[in-house]
Amino acid sequence: MIKTLATFSLILSVTFGFSQQPKNYSFSLEEAVTFALDSNYASINARRDIAKALQQKWETTATGLPQIDGNISYNNNLKQPVTLIPAEFGSGEAGTFVPVTFGTRQNANAVATLNQLIFDGSYLVGLKAAKAFLDYSENANEKTRLEVRRGVVNAYGSVLLAQELVDIFEKNKATLENNLNETRKVFENGLTEEENVEQLEITLLDLDTQLNNVRRSQSIAKQMFNLSLGIDVEAPVILTDSLNELADKNISLSLLDAALTMEENVDYKIANNLVQQRYFEMRLERSKFLPSLSAFVNYGTSANDNDFTFLNGDQKWYQSSVLGVSLNVPIFSSGMRSARTQRSEIALDQAETDFEQTKQQIKLDLTTARSNYLFAIEKYENAKKNLQLAERVENKNQIKFMEGLSSSFDLRQSQTQLYTAQQQYFQSMLDIINEKANLETILNIPQLRISSEEIKGKY
Repeated sequence: MIKTLATFSLILSVTFGFSQQPKNYSFSLEEAVTFALDSNYASINARRDIAKALQQKWETTATGLPQIDGNISYNNNLKQPVTLIPAEFGSGEAGTFVPVTFGTRQNANAVATLNQLIFDGSYLVGLKAAKAFLDYSENANEKTRLEVRRGVVNAYGSVLLAQELVDIFEKNKATLENNLNETRKVFENGLTEEENVEQLEITLLDLDTQLNNVRRSQSIAKQMFNLSLGIDVEAPVILTDSLNELADKNISLSLLDAALTMEENVDYKIANNLVQQRYFEMRLERSKFLPSLSAFVNYGTSANDNDFTFLNGDQKWYQSSVLGVSLNVPIFSSGMRSARTQRSEIALDQAETDFEQTKQQIKLDLTTARSNYLFAIEKYENAKKNLQLAERVENKNQIKFMEGLSSSFDLRQSQTQLYTAQQQYFQSMLDIINEKANLETILNIPQLRISSEEIKGKY
């Protein structure tokens, strides 16, 4: 028994221990995008919006289908009402009244009613509006997925940029510390001025401050990346792509000539959805001028007694049933329906104007995105050349300084120029990745649409 308990405790402790270990993640950029499309918080809720729209569509459809309601009631007249009747009805004195109690003290009723809508203009419009809203939810989900993809690309690149900056700053710091140590020795031997040592110390302090800032930025970038994936911000994540590889992979001049199919742009589709919704709202207001027709049939049973005998087998129950039709005809509303219709027509005009503006804005966004992407590529090529030049200039000044042929000020200037060129070079890589993602978002590349059929049954 003791061995069994010990074994069971060991299994629990091992299982619990494994469950407490943080999960490790490893992603390439494409793997990260695929993961985020499924687990990102906004993406999850966007899929739920489609599920809600599906339920709303059925809710609207069901209002025109048969509705059955049941009602069971029980009444106990603790003090029955008294009715006064003329006394002469019972051969009494004329002009006087006799108190009489009618009915039994207790009664029970059970009624089932079937209601069926036969015609209602607003119902027909509502069916079409529900379908339009479902289409809107699908388009909104597509836009969310595109934004999630763009956000992950940006966050992934930001983490890689921060890592590159940390590495290069650490390398620069190590090189500068060696220069400072050698210069101090030369100064202690009286072969150089103290100013040269101080200039290097100033550069080292600046570099150390930037390094600390980049390390903090790296921590924030990692947490932002985790958040974009929909995982714990503290979870350890390994990125398998490098910034240089991604930059080269994302240079695609053919994308600059990619044609825009306006109808495929998600902003176009959403703006068109809003026009459709305003149109159906106008149709709904107009339909309220039409009559509506409905029918019902009910079946009920009731029992009465002075005592509670309704559960007895010999209780007498009396049946009843009613069939009816109801026609509701709008006649006069003091202009209320007319005002609502005119207001919906104005709202439709506004939506059509917004739709036209959206089309023009998409064209402008495409032109801007192409320009920014091309500029990012050109800036990357220039930054690569500038870095090579800055490295040569800094190396020459290093040699001249150590040989006493140039001042510490010249060396500091060339070092600062190199550090700036390094940051611009790595930043230009990230700009290429981000600007390509922006252009692809406008062109709706890749297609990330999910239909409502794929959502059915998941919620």
